[in-house]
This record gives sequence, structure tokens and C-alpha cells, in this order.
Amino acid sequence: MTFQKNNDFFKIEIILKLNYAMKKELKNFVDKYIKAINLENAAIFAGAGLSVASGLVNWKELLKDIANELNLDVNKEVDLISLAQYYVNEKGGRGVINSELVEQFTKGVELNVNHEILSSLPIKTFWTTNYDNLIETSLEKAGKIVDKKICVSNLAVCTPRRDVVLYKMHGDVSMTHDAILTKDDYEMYNDKHQLFTTALQGDLVSKTFLFIGFSFEDPNLDYILSRIRILLGQNTPSHYCFFKSISEANYQKKEDYLYDKVKQDLKINDLKRYGIHALMIDDYSEITEVLKLIHTKLKRKNIFISGAAHEYGYLGKEKAEKLIFDFSKKIAENDYKIISGFGLGIGSSVINGALDYIYSSNKGHIDDYLVLRPFPQNIIGDSERRKLWTQYRTTMLSEAGIAVFFFGNKINKEGNIVKSDGLIEEFEIAIKLGLKVIPVGCTGYVSKELWNKVMQNYDAYYPQDTELKKSIKILGQDNLDEIQIINNIIKSINLLQNKI
Repeated sequence: MTFQKNNDFFKIEIILKLNYAMKKELKNFVDKYIKAINLENAAIFAGAGLSVASGLVNWKELLKDIANELNLDVNKEVDLISLAQYYVNEKGGRGVINSELVEQFTKGVELNVNHEILSSLPIKTFWTTNYDNLIETSLEKAGKIVDKKICVSNLAVCTPRRDVVLYKMHGDVSMTHDAILTKDDYEMYNDKHQLFTTALQGDLVSKTFLFIGFSFEDPNLDYILSRIRILLGQNTPSHYCFFKSISEANYQKKEDYLYDKVKQDLKINDLKRYGIHALMIDDYSEITEVLKLIHTKLKRKNIFISGAAHEYGYLGKEKAEKLIFDFSKKIAENDYKIISGFGLGIGSSVINGALDYIYSSNKGHIDDYLVLRPFPQNIIGDSERRKLWTQYRTTMLSEAGIAVFFFGNKINKEGNIVKSDGLIEEFEIAIKLGLKVIPVGCTGYVSKELWNKVMQNYDAYYPQDTELKKSIKILGQDNLDEIQIINNIIKSINLLQNKI
């Protein structure tokens, strides 16, 4: 998924440059959750808090007018499920509540930055108690096929070639008559929605959940978590949730602060019985920081190799091909994924180096190590070809987090060696998309020019790190041997893994 520079996704970049200050427990969680994502064992459970930032109401706002009709103050009510039931009891039906749902959850709202980041992550399982359609909209906008489960009958049918399964366990605004709202609905949930309960139990046992915007006041989830705890005992898997720390600054009376602080601490400790660990934040913007760090670190594992060579400089053809072969093999050995477009003069070496490691180490999934996208050929018209190739380059680079550039020359129609305009364009696209770039200047041609460009304004391209700067600088020295080149590129890539 590609994000525009002017949207909220990139407005947080300045904040994220302060990543070094992120709490240690949040950084540790990021690494654990990335492992779950890579193993395809990660899941998201989204509560109402995820949609509030988009302008949708929370439960108290939704039921405010209903409470007024009952001569109750919604701010004094804790059990909002019972409040909805009181209204149905008094009015003899839920038509007004259904209408309120349609009005509130079909009004024009925009996706927020957390929706956009979540939809960009390779997570295949989403659960939500929300009635709105923001999650599925963000996923579809990211180009994913969403298999949406709203009612029990949906569980019996699978959407072909689905990328994500979205379970809306409390229903959807399109089916307000079946939405889980009242005490009656919750009491009969396990009878009417047993398959949802079973599916969620299975996912909670086999996957690592991240709960976002969820208050843990839902009786259905309490029941499901308790069943799992009873069945698994101390073997309950680990899950995570965000909790905003209670701040005394938000209270007029110290006794009120102390009361809520004790209550929060007790709740957090109680969730541990179910294997749910609290991730403490001081501000909700920290959730965005954590999600963006997950996104960044996942992409940094994908290395785009850009290169074009008709001439190979001081290395010569044989050594240059061996360099690219050995580098590609070393990338795979370090569990990085290679993305490449079969560049002139280096494409075969990229493929063969990666495949040599994959087959010699009996790695069964080639797609985990190599994504090859040869450029479309036989396109009539230079302008049409340039336009299509630009789109193609953008698509490839949007999947990567780091781009490495080699050589950068080609032969023109007159038989002269000229700069590779394709390599220049790939560098520009990489910068626009926020990738970290590593021009291997010692290979000459356009790569040397790009290396000079980044070294002249180093701070604009790289985070502050003495070792990283040293490695990047070495890559511009003349007459490096293949081992020196590979070692310094790999060192740079490794150092960039934990940098914003």
C-alpha cells in the first residue's frame, strides 16, 4: 500500500524520530508481535476506541438521547448494555436504537491513521465488536480481498482468494436488526452465535492478539476468555492490549485519581489470568507510534535491489556478477527478502544467489526470500512504456523498506554508454516512499553520483548512528573488494532495522 506524503500517515514522522524514547516494554512487544506476523499467527481485535478518532460516537454518546428519554444521566451509568435493554423494555421494541445506529454509523467519516497502518500490515485475521465499516474499507483501500463475517451463515462460505478474514461478532450497520446491543442479545449470544464463539476461541488459542480500543467490558468476550483459561490453565497464550495510564493531572480530587488508579491496576492484573498483557501508554498517539514501528520494521526486512550494468567498472563482468550473486545469497542467509525487477546485467545473479541459498538450505518457500518482477516488454509507444514502468517500479518499491543501488549504466541506440535513467527513477521513488537508500558508490556510474548526493546531505537520509555512517561512507571508496562491499552493505542493513 502506498501513502501520500500529505496524509496523516506521514505527519507522525517527526514524532517517530523520537523513537529512542519509546518505552522498553513497547519495543519488546513490537519485536514479539512482528514474529507472530511473520509466522502468520497475529490477529487484531478492534474495539470502539479505534473508530473514535475517525469521528464516530462511543457507546455513551450513542445512548445519550435514549437515556434522557428514560430520565437517566448516561454519564452516571456504567452498565450501558442494561441501559439499552431498559429502553427496549419501556418502548416495546428497538426500532429507535436501530435508527440511531444507522444515523451514527453511516455518516461521512474518514479513515484515521491507525486504520491505514493496520490495513498495510500482513495480518490475516481481524475481529471487532464495531458496527461501522471503517476496518473493511481501509483493508479494501489497501487492495486486499476481505472475507467479512457478519452473521453465522457467513461462516459457512469463504470468499475466494481472500487476504483477510474480518469477524464482526456484534453485527454490522447494514443489519441493525441483528446487531448485539441489549442485555437480551448478550444473554442469547452463545445460543444464536455459537459458531462465532467457537471461531474466536480457536483464534485466541492459536494466535497472538493485539486488542486496540477495547475496554474489556464485553460479557461475551469475558465468557470466551474464561472458557479458554479453564481448558488451558497456565498454558494460555499471550495476548496484548493498550491501556492509557491514569494521570493525576486529569483529576480535581486526589482521592478520585487514587480510586481510578487502584481500579485500573486491579483490572490489568486480572487480565493476566487470561494471558492478556497491558501495554501502558501515556497518550493515545503512542499507539500510532507502536503501529508505525511495526510497519517500518516489517518493511525493512524487504530489500529492493536496483541495478543496471552494461559496463562493470574496475570489478569487471565476472567479479561484478559474483558480487551480486554472493550479496543476494547473503541477504537470504540473513532472513531478508529480496525484491527486484531483473535489472540489466545483474538480474540473473540476483536470482541465482538467492536460489543457491534457498535450495542448499532446504528452505521450501521461495516467496519468503525472493520476489522477482520482470518489467513488461513489447509495449508500443515510449510514453506509454515509461508510464507503465514508473507504476511498476512504484509497486515494487512500495513493498520494500530498504533499497540498494549498484552500477547504473546502459547502452543507448547509438551504442554509447549512458546513465541508467531507470536507476535514477527508482532512487527518487524510493525516497518519495520513505525507504532507506544505500547507493554502493564504489560500483561507479549513477550509483557513485547517488552516493555523493546522500553523503553531501547525510542527515536527511539516515538516522544518527556513528557505525552506520562509517559503513555507508566506506561504500563510496574506490577499489573495494567484493567481501568489503558485501560486509558493509549487510552491516548497514542490519543497523537500519531498529532505526526510524
